[in-house]
Amino acid sequence: MRTFGFPEFLFILEAAKWTLALSAIAFVGGAILGLIIALMRTSESTWARAVSTTFIQIFQGTPLLLQLFLVFFGAPVLGLDINPWVAAGVALILNSAAFLGEIWRGCIEAIPRGQWEAAEALSLKYSSRMRDVVLPQAFKIALAPTVGYVVQIIKGTSLAAIIGFVEVTRAGQIVNNATFQPLIVFSVVAAIYFAICWPLSLLAARMERRRARALAR
Repeated sequence: MRTFGFPEFLFILEAAKWTLALSAIAFVGGAILGLIIALMRTSESTWARAVSTTFIQIFQGTPLLLQLFLVFFGAPVLGLDINPWVAAGVALILNSAAFLGEIWRGCIEAIPRGQWEAAEALSLKYSSRMRDVVLPQAFKIALAPTVGYVVQIIKGTSLAAIIGFVEVTRAGQIVNNATFQPLIVFSVVAAIYFAICWPLSLLAARMERRRARALAR
């Protein structure tokens, strides 16, 4: 057993890069899949709406921790060799896609019906209506809630510690097992998460206020 010192702090701090890397993977992958889900949710196809709705209900209705377990422990049952990096990435991408897809679906449907009708009056196809008329406007609405959700993704990466992925929380567990100083160790872990998430929360709030001022004009 040893006392908590600068080397231990540095070990936890260095693990933050893996938290950020996993968060980036979850956001980029979740954004791509989430956009597809949002477009399916607002499409004219009944089967597309049904599939996307089922996907959202499954991944929003079950805990992220359970999803991590199913991917990490279920893949070997199917004969797939999977490591914590891949398991955490896949689970977080699927979970993020469900929430981002629903957020963006709401932003798309928030566009006034007059814009949709004007695009239809110009005889634009569905893909052209979305690309040229609806999505550019929905993008502005979606910025603030999307940035706000990134904070949830970053905090959600802490659950990857349970399958052995060494990010900030797992690094804190390792240091605590060596020092037996949980108050100090996990206070440092909390401070690192706060330092990462707080600026994003401020940015989301600032975007929300700016949009509210623009609508008030």
